[in-house]
Amino acid sequence: MAGGTAYDAVVVGSGPNGLVAAVTMARAGRRVVVFEQSSTPGGGCRTAELTEAGFRHDVCSAVHPLGIGSPALRELPLEAHGVRWIHPAVPLAHPLADGAALLHRSLDATAAGLGADGEAWRRLVGPLVAGGSPAVSDDLLSPLSFPQHPLKLARFASVGVRGAEQLARRRLATDPGQALLAGLAAHSVLALDRPLVAGVGLELAALAHLVGWPVAEGGSQAIADALVAILREAGGEVVCDAPITELSALPPTAVVLADVAPAALVRMAGDRFPARARRRWSRFRHGPGTFKLDYALSGPVPWTDPLVAGAGTVHIGGTMTEVARAERAVADGQHPHQPFVIAAQPTSCDPTRAPAGLHTLWAYCHVPAGSDVDMTAAVEDQIERFAPGFRDLVIARHATTSSALAAYNPNCVGGDITGGVLDWRQFVNRPVLARRPWRTPVDGVYLCSASTPPGGGVHGMCGLHAARLALRDHPG
Repeated sequence: MAGGTAYDAVVVGSGPNGLVAAVTMARAGRRVVVFEQSSTPGGGCRTAELTEAGFRHDVCSAVHPLGIGSPALRELPLEAHGVRWIHPAVPLAHPLADGAALLHRSLDATAAGLGADGEAWRRLVGPLVAGGSPAVSDDLLSPLSFPQHPLKLARFASVGVRGAEQLARRRLATDPGQALLAGLAAHSVLALDRPLVAGVGLELAALAHLVGWPVAEGGSQAIADALVAILREAGGEVVCDAPITELSALPPTAVVLADVAPAALVRMAGDRFPARARRRWSRFRHGPGTFKLDYALSGPVPWTDPLVAGAGTVHIGGTMTEVARAERAVADGQHPHQPFVIAAQPTSCDPTRAPAGLHTLWAYCHVPAGSDVDMTAAVEDQIERFAPGFRDLVIARHATTSSALAAYNPNCVGGDITGGVLDWRQFVNRPVLARRPWRTPVDGVYLCSASTPPGGGVHGMCGLHAARLALRDHPG
């Protein structure tokens, strides 16, 4: 590709971060092209018929509290380009042996459902939703900027820096309250006793109350397709089936924005990457992997508690003690016998995902990085605990191991869907400790993947931060 038409900016990778970076550059008047190695753009926002014809499954991300709540995405006309956000009746359910803990859009309804823990939940989450805007979330998504709401952020930090187990045992007294917080915190893909993990759970809870946990009608691919349409409208291009293994293969450009893992960028840069920087970047740590299942079902999941049927997301793992045990096993490099399962049932609110009368289910659990172990039986045993007869509804299933996910999307190193461990050391130390970590040691080259602040999730903020920095460094 070298020697071709000159561009002002070239983006490598078309995940949400890469596409937001490209849109930001194009809207600033720069001529932009995106190169994507796969045949369709989207990265973690792809939808495909993984089981049988007519069943549309989200390949990676499925539910989007950060998609609707992100400053980067909410400022773009996604809806005008085909995205329709659909909210399930209940954002999240966590079934237990004698019912379920429900996370409603309403803080009051959630507190009422938690009984003896209602007031404690209100005290924990209420300050984050006061005023009706995602103020704390916005500041967390821009962690290296001066906070716009410093007092709220400080109050959040005073509890969010703790481990989730410690916080739950100290502030919540019942199984439903503790399990609800534990399941939310487990999205961190860290052991629940680790610092900062409580903050992940509280932020996700607050987003449910503020903006909901919606799905995109028809599948997450709609988000990527909308970003591509916005980019093209601004004059940008997307070239698929175009793997980039060396920066020297790119056409002439002043700016390169790489939506790739840090190690991949180091390889692409070759000798242009200084040896000292190469050693620093090599210390970046990726986290555990995932094992994912996609189901085509002949009917809705037969949850023992019928209220779970209306939930878009279901946390399956039992009590906080059980969830913590499963996540601790993964952190210790083991495959849990009773994994914590995060499931989404999009056909509870979006019937376009399956033929009439039929359903889909999306489910995954955490496993050690690079695992090839088939966790199907363990996952289905967990689902059957709270939905007896589930297996009888399975028309077809599609399993993806961690190693298969890494082969499909190289950014998911070892099956890590978070772009790297998001513990206290790598919260801003992504990929290295720097005032502007999106800027690399190679002149004009920027990293814009989830391996930069603020980390994983379909929010586009890594791409926005990198592109704004590139525009400042290269004003014209």
